[in-house]
Amino acid sequence: MTKPYLLAETNWKAVKSTDYELAILPWGATEAHNYHMPYATDNYQVNYIAEQAAERAWKAGAKVIVLPHIPFGVQSGQLDIKLCMNLNPSTQLAILKDVVDTLKRHDIKRFVILNGHGGNHFKTMIRELSVVDPAVFCCAVDWFKIGDQSQFFEAAGDHANEMETSVMLHIRPDLILPLSEAGEGAAKQYSIKAFRAGWATAQRQWSIVSKDTGVGNPRKASAAKGKRYLDYVIEEISAFFVELSKKEALFE
Repeated sequence: MTKPYLLAETNWKAVKSTDYELAILPWGATEAHNYHMPYATDNYQVNYIAEQAAERAWKAGAKVIVLPHIPFGVQSGQLDIKLCMNLNPSTQLAILKDVVDTLKRHDIKRFVILNGHGGNHFKTMIRELSVVDPAVFCCAVDWFKIGDQSQFFEAAGDHANEMETSVMLHIRPDLILPLSEAGEGAAKQYSIKAFRAGWATAQRQWSIVSKDTGVGNPRKASAAKGKRYLDYVIEEISAFFVELSKKEALFE
């Protein structure tokens, strides 16, 4: 059975007769994820979340369409790590301009970038898109920032950590090596106070920060933890899709 909310699986017969209210573009990355997880981790995660959230939104009456995902992200801090596939932000903006132009031509006026990679930052691009073509409302969602992760997981971190490992153990356990083979995800911190505090920013050089490419210990990960967090995230995102599809006025 085809899924009418997934462009990759639906057909022209269905598409031509549907007035879509919202387009969703999953955007991931292809990069090393410690020793135990696949390079396409971000893509598997963001696609799963997009599909599950769109299905719920569709059943709730929202005419949403999930576009095929973008598999490469910004890896400018990982250029020396073998086969981390880099897209520069300027390339991302060029892609987005073309996508938004297509949506405008087909009268889809709301657009969500569903981001699955911490190195992707779309805020300034959204600002430029609103200048280039204000006819399409553009926004971005970082799914991994939803909720308080300490309520779901024991160990902190932001890459190939307990959270990401748990999520992948739920959605693609066949791609995960035994956790005994994972690195500890120990990461160096900046020696300068302002960077540690977060009010000064710089490019994080990954091979200096982490010897196994992980940031956060994954050893306590479990599929059950991953399912619990994903259920929460997907419910939040699907409700957002419905609201963004149906609200006529975005400001009150």
